[in-house]
Amino acid sequence: MRNLLRTLVAAALLAACGDRTVSTTRVSGPTTVLAVDDGGSGGLPVVFVHSLAGNSTHWSKQLEHLRRTRRAVALDLRGHGRSERPRNGDYTIAGMAGDVAAVVDTLGLDKFVLVGHSMGGGVALEYAGAHPDRVAGLVLVDPIGDGKQIPPAEAKAYLAGFESNYDSTSQGYWTSIAGPDSAIRKRLLADLEATPREAVVQVLRDVMQFDPHPALARYQGPALSIVTPQNDMPMSLHRLGKGLPHRIVTGTGHWIQLDKPDEFNRLLDDFLGNQKREQ
Repeated sequence: MRNLLRTLVAAALLAACGDRTVSTTRVSGPTTVLAVDDGGSGGLPVVFVHSLAGNSTHWSKQLEHLRRTRRAVALDLRGHGRSERPRNGDYTIAGMAGDVAAVVDTLGLDKFVLVGHSMGGGVALEYAGAHPDRVAGLVLVDPIGDGKQIPPAEAKAYLAGFESNYDSTSQGYWTSIAGPDSAIRKRLLADLEATPREAVVQVLRDVMQFDPHPALARYQGPALSIVTPQNDMPMSLHRLGKGLPHRIVTGTGHWIQLDKPDEFNRLLDDFLGNQKREQ
């Protein structure tokens, strides 16, 4: 009876994903083995990149939504989720853009929409700048901004807290930017705890030096930034250079796609619909 129940549940899960089954794929990245959640079929594929101390499950509502009509892929960056730590200890944004490259090349995705959240927005932008012909559209979700605009003394003091008193500083900061939902906040803190300390500290150090201008200049394709009110300032990516179209979502924390998945999915659908009409 138990075996029959397991079979029925598995069949129901596969049926819900359309004519392409969901699979967990292992991809050899530049410095480690990466875990990839791949599923759905049809349409222009969408590739999702999570935030610092995040993982592919942060996109579960988006993957479920999109896989009804198209292929959608989410990867775990090096040292995050089910992916292994990098052998060379490299947690730079440029290095993690190499993770995206390895995944899309291995999966044979020649053209796709790239979505990145927070630090993952920087990773997505870095990839798009290096491979503008591959990215049919770029969606940045409350992304990191121009790190060079952060006063050096302020950046040094911020990083010092993580380096000297990591647990309380990291937990306090994550709690301060999480949204009003206590269950989501608890989940985010658990994801933070599961992420190697060196990954968090090294990524934050790189974020403070991140220069998005070269990638913004090289990528001239369709783009949209979906942000919270706290991320609407001169250093925000949508305010740099010629600027990017943006939408502000209120009443959420930093993880917009978790706090308001339906609203986020509508904005994503609108963007994808525009790309389809332009093709």
